Amino acid sequence: MTGAALEMFLYEQFPQVAGDFKIVETAGNKTTVAMNINDAHLRPGGTVSGPTLFLLADVTFYLGLLAVIGPVALAVTTNANINFMRKPDPSGLVAVANLMKCGKQLAVGEVTIYSASDLNMASPVAHATMTYAIPPLGDVT
Repeated sequence: MTGAALEMFLYEQFPQVAGDFKIVETAGNKTTVAMNINDAHLRPGGTVSGPTLFLLADVTFYLGLLAVIGPVALAVTTNANINFMRKPDPSGLVAVANLMKCGKQLAVGEVTIYSASDLNMASPVAHATMTYAIPPLGDVT
């Protein structure tokens, strides 16, 4: 799926969060997504909350998987591990998903999250490994 098709899918299937995300790029097994940050995403002290970072990692990997396999709404997270590495800049986030293996039933990969202000993407703020279950072909809606 293209970036535009992924954004349309997100608006159709997940309108409650679609406006928070922008697909920056999809290329092969790599997908980059930006997330708008607002006060609802902050924890005391003005830093981006852990659940927000996890949300970005999960959505980015999901979109990266769909970019490869197509609009399979029922693909779901089966395992996730996230490491929080440094305090993110609350102005915005960028995540890069790398789909490492995509089989018939499972997909495995990683997501690295950066502050949007880190233009060189040299200092990750979080890193996640993700496994997704892909439903059988007859259950793809």
